[in-house]
Amino acid sequence: MKLDLRTPLIYAKIEGLPLPIPENGEYLICYSLNPSQSLSIEPNRAEFLGFLEFIGGNITQDDNLNNTTETISLPQGHYLFMQRRSAQALSQDEWLNLAIEQQKDGLWERNKPENLLYVRFLHEDGAVVTQVFRKLTQV
Repeated sequence: MKLDLRTPLIYAKIEGLPLPIPENGEYLICYSLNPSQSLSIEPNRAEFLGFLEFIGGNITQDDNLNNTTETISLPQGHYLFMQRRSAQALSQDEWLNLAIEQQKDGLWERNKPENLLYVRFLHEDGAVVTQVFRKLTQV
C-alpha cells in the first residue's frame, strides 16, 4: 500500500536495537540498498541490503532536556508501506522478506522507490508491529 506521511517521525540516534522491543519502545532502522538490487523485480536476497545507515529510538523526557542528543528521522513524504503484527519483533530475515515482497509489488505497480529501506518497530494493541517503508521518488 502507499502511505502519505505528513510529518517526519523523529528519533534519538542510538547504537543498537534492543531485543525484545520494550513495551514503551519505538525504534527505526535504516539501510541503504545495493543499487544493483534496489530496482530489480527479482532481487538477489543475499545482496539486497547495503549498509546500515542508522538506528534510532523514541525520544525520552531526558533526551528532550539534553540538547546534545543527535536525532534522525523518517522524513515526511510518500512511501510504499507494509506492516506485520506479531508477538515479537520480526527477525531481520522476516522483515527482509517483507521488504523484498514490497519491492516486487511496488515495481509491478510501476512505482519508483528510493534506495533507502526504513524498518520501524513499536507496540500497538498488545502486539509488536514491524513496519517497512520505501520512499517514492514520484507519486
